[in-house]
Amino acid sequence: MTVDRDPLSHGLWAASAPPAPKTAPLIGDTRTDVAVVGAGYTGLSAALHLAEAGASVVVLEAAGIGYGGSGRNVGLVNAGLWLPPDEVVRRMGAGDGERLIGALGEGPDLVFESIGQHGIACEPVRAGTLHCAVGRGGERDLERRHAQWAARGAPVRLLRGDEARTAIGSDAYGAALLDARAGTIQPLAYARGLATAAIATGAVIHEASPVTACTERGPHMRLETALGAVTAAHVILATNAYTGGLWGELRTELAGLPYFNLATAPLSDVALGSVLPGKQGAWDTRQILSSFRLDAAGRLVVGSVGALRGASRAAHRNWARRTLARIFPQLGPIDFEYEWYGTIGMTTDALPRFHRMGRVLGISGYNGRGIAPGTVFGKALARYLLHGEALPLPETPFARILLRRVREQVYEHGAGIAHALGERF
Repeated sequence: MTVDRDPLSHGLWAASAPPAPKTAPLIGDTRTDVAVVGAGYTGLSAALHLAEAGASVVVLEAAGIGYGGSGRNVGLVNAGLWLPPDEVVRRMGAGDGERLIGALGEGPDLVFESIGQHGIACEPVRAGTLHCAVGRGGERDLERRHAQWAARGAPVRLLRGDEARTAIGSDAYGAALLDARAGTIQPLAYARGLATAAIATGAVIHEASPVTACTERGPHMRLETALGAVTAAHVILATNAYTGGLWGELRTELAGLPYFNLATAPLSDVALGSVLPGKQGAWDTRQILSSFRLDAAGRLVVGSVGALRGASRAAHRNWARRTLARIFPQLGPIDFEYEWYGTIGMTTDALPRFHRMGRVLGISGYNGRGIAPGTVFGKALARYLLHGEALPLPETPFARILLRRVREQVYEHGAGIAHALGERF
């Protein structure tokens, strides 16, 4: 099954990913140890690790594998959260904060180890990522992040002047933080690879099977779809920003931040010699940030906050042309072969959420850091159910965002206006 026929949903990633494994909608009744709702990184990682341990697991996906953020994101495999580590500790406390930082700091290891172990064809490049400073304020931010991660033994290096210009291929930024733990992947291909590995290990995945009812039946949960039902001892809810229907309460504590990407035609060999020559993925310190990276074919992928719909679509496309002209003037005029967008689930404190709803367990709120955390949390949920191991994230109460829809409109239309007005560095 394809993730979506709309070319704006998955763009380049749908065009260049290997085919998804063959699945079918759920038909009839079945029983399993664990039912997983959602076939993104968290759900697929949980299914893979559960199946590897011998548990039976059924994944129910409303649309297709990698349909949500897992198939639409930039593809940066970063360590940690969006917040600097000291801020995580300040908000969570030393014990919970350092445990989460440690687990997610090792997140890229798990991603790239999984890719190697299961032979996932997803264009993996582990050359690090570059966080690029805009102005002196951006440099101070990177200095703080560098000091905090270095104090924890992380392999991070602050590049300045010529070293930063050479690494980026541009003089638009005065400094950049290079994190050697990180890298890039083809995100939809990674999701499909996790699914293929999970199926090969014994998991069952049903696409086009949205859950229409969830009821407790003694020591089990019964999840119903249009054509069937799954009875399970435990349920993992892994739908994040694309949560709806039965578990809509989870979505009320996430503000949806739209994010788009546009991909050029493959660059020439000469251009590839100067644009991100080390093949790192990059993003900058602006509030309405810019991200840029190369894919395996040499396309330059540029992204920012915004949705490619309505009048804003042209504004974002024009912004991307201007931005690439400023960052990489050596490229000359460019055009785009692909464009797509999705939704990031943002919490009010930029921390993820773990909820226990009876026998239903859910982790959400990745705040733009879904690849490594989703993989880590999926494994952690599996080990929690299998062995009772403590999760790296404490249970949190529901925290509904006031005026959430207003905030989402501000995100979308504010970015459109900023890009239309020619937001610069």
